Order: sequence, then structure tokens, then C-alpha cells
Amino acid sequence: MLYGTLLIVSIYYLLPLYVMIVTSLKDMAEIRMGNVFSPPVDVTFQPWVKAWAEACTGVNCDGLSRGFWNSVRILIPSVLLSMTIALISGYTLSKWKFKGSEVFFTILLVGAFIPYQVMLYPIVIGLREVGGFMTDIYQGTCGLFTAAEGACRGRVQLFGSLSGLVIVHTIFGLPINVLLFRNYFASIPDELFKAARVDGAGFWGILIRIILPMSLPIIVVSGIIQVTGIWNDFLFGVVYTRAESYPMTVQLNNIVNSVQGIKEYNVNMAATLLTGLVPLVVYFFSGKLFVRGIAAGAVKG
Repeated sequence: MLYGTLLIVSIYYLLPLYVMIVTSLKDMAEIRMGNVFSPPVDVTFQPWVKAWAEACTGVNCDGLSRGFWNSVRILIPSVLLSMTIALISGYTLSKWKFKGSEVFFTILLVGAFIPYQVMLYPIVIGLREVGGFMTDIYQGTCGLFTAAEGACRGRVQLFGSLSGLVIVHTIFGLPINVLLFRNYFASIPDELFKAARVDGAGFWGILIRIILPMSLPIIVVSGIIQVTGIWNDFLFGVVYTRAESYPMTVQLNNIVNSVQGIKEYNVNMAATLLTGLVPLVVYFFSGKLFVRGIAAGAVKG
């Protein structure tokens, strides 16, 4: 009974993936004439090539390739910044408690449950104002070193740029990741921490020599959550960037919903699979560590 149920559930989730794969390997003539579940008679990878490098979105006909590299430029600094800040914050809140630390932690928990949509417009205003403030600082500092007319007219753009989106992802990734790191570190025996203090280790010494070597599972958990969340994000990407810096998910939406020409279902399926490839690879290679991190205390209070 158990295995039968698991088999049915597996088929239910794998059937759409199968349809996507076989459709992406057919040409449009075969799609129009054949059954959606039938395997391709003549396998073709042209839809994948077109989805990656030739599909048009408005005036641009470079497929998903530009969006992929934009997503990479967003993903790497966002993941590194958010995980580094969250790790240090979680370590501090669990082992170096200070006055008001519980209040601070409660505020972080509340932040983890605030809907993103509530914060969209305030963040637009914030990015614009911070960008203007940084522009004033840049122009004032630049003016001290050069008297050339027009040399200091550059502007710092946060809203509509990849840098602004990195800041947004870093901030929104902090609450849940601080919670994960704090709860994981709280499960590490205090005796190890106290013994290190007796031996003369300080804040950074304990973190680097004791805490980090024991933290691979929770680092993987945090990394998977951040990578999949940032890579799959559409809302922030479409709001806080412009056409030239759209991430891959926004490019996918533009390709699938394009009203120019005929509807190429094989290209749409290939584009969807290409967009989901990075999270799939991450889960495939680190799934066991993800489970290990959860089981080792990642969600314990």
C-alpha cells in the first residue's frame, strides 16, 4: 500500500516533467500532429538552441543567455553576503548574548513573515534615496581631487540596477537564515564554547576554529534556500531592474508570453527547463547534506 501510494505520487509529479522534456525535443509539425505524451519521432535540439540564444523578447533576440548571466551576477554576491551576515549574526545571538538580543531576534522573526508585496514600494523609494545620497557623496569627494568640468557628474544607480537587486535579496534573505544559523548553533554543546573561552579563544577564534568546521550541514541548507529563492525570483527581478539587466526568470516570462509570431511550445518548454536547471543541479548534488542539516537542528527552537 505504501509503495503503491509513493508510486502514484511520483508519477503525478514526474508526468509534467516528462511532457516538458519530450515536447522540447520535437519540432512544431510533430507537436501539432502528435500526442502530447508520445516520445519524439525525430529528436531535435533546435528548440533548446533557440531558447538559449535566439528567442525574441521585444527588440532583443538573444534568448535566455543574457538573463542567465544577469542571474549569475545577482546570485553569487547575494548568496555570499546574506549567508556571511546571517552566520555571524546567528553565532552572536546563540553564543554571545547581549542585552536586548532576544528582542532583536524577535524582530528578525517578524521580518521573516512580512509579505514581500507590502515592501515593494518602500524599497523603491529607499533605493532611490540611498542612490541619491551616495551620488552626493561621490560628487563631493570627487570634487576634492579634480577641478575638471563635468568629471564628477556620474550618478550612483541602485534602483533599476543589479547592485540594487543584490541589496534587496541580501536583506530579505537575512531573517530566515539568521533563524536557521542561530538554532543550529544553539544545538552545539555549550561545553565546547566554554572550553574554548578558557583556552583563550575569542569571538573570531571560536567561530573559525570550532563553529565553522561543525557547520557544513547548515551552511548547505542555507545555501540551497538562498540559491533556489534568488534564482527562482520573479517579483523582485521585474520590479527592481530594467530590460538590460532582467534575470533569467523575467526573460523566461517574456519569451513564453511573447505575442509576436506563432506560439512555439517546444521553445517555451526548453526555456523553462533551462531556467530550472541550476536549482535542480544544486538539489541533486547537495540533497543529502540538506537533510542532514535539517535533522541536526536547523529547525529546532
